[in-house]
Amino acid sequence: MGDDMAAMSNDVRILDDVDRTIVRALQRDGRTSNHTLAQEAGIAASTCVVRLRSLRERGVLRGIHADVDPAALGLSLQAMIAVSLRPDRRAAVGDFATEVAARPYVVNAFYVSGSYDHLVHVAAADSEALREIVNDLSSMTAVAGTETHLIFDHVAGRIRT
Repeated sequence: MGDDMAAMSNDVRILDDVDRTIVRALQRDGRTSNHTLAQEAGIAASTCVVRLRSLRERGVLRGIHADVDPAALGLSLQAMIAVSLRPDRRAAVGDFATEVAARPYVVNAFYVSGSYDHLVHVAAADSEALREIVNDLSSMTAVAGTETHLIFDHVAGRIRT
């Protein structure tokens, strides 16, 4: 990578105080109106539209999502399943992540360092459904083993800007 490309890639996500104010407000409530965002940031509404577009284009804002309570959907049991891949399948880490993320019970999938290769956050209706999920993951050809950790409670954090 040339020096110009390295400099550009390092500057892609630099945020000024206005950007940080907008991001903080959207983390609190993704439905905040453009008018309210502009007021909070101390800029004109038209400028705020441009700032939002720039934040999306630069990949700072990857999307605005609803925070859905799995229990409200009948999925009251959540777990983190640590997954080890077979040594001969570790080269296909990306394929595994894509395949597992497509499963309907997966809330989030993380490629991690440490004793395991992935952590898979799942939601299930009950212990029987969780057992089926673990069996499904364990039966994947790339999987060497799993370890399941029940989630008793979850408190969402926010990225500090």
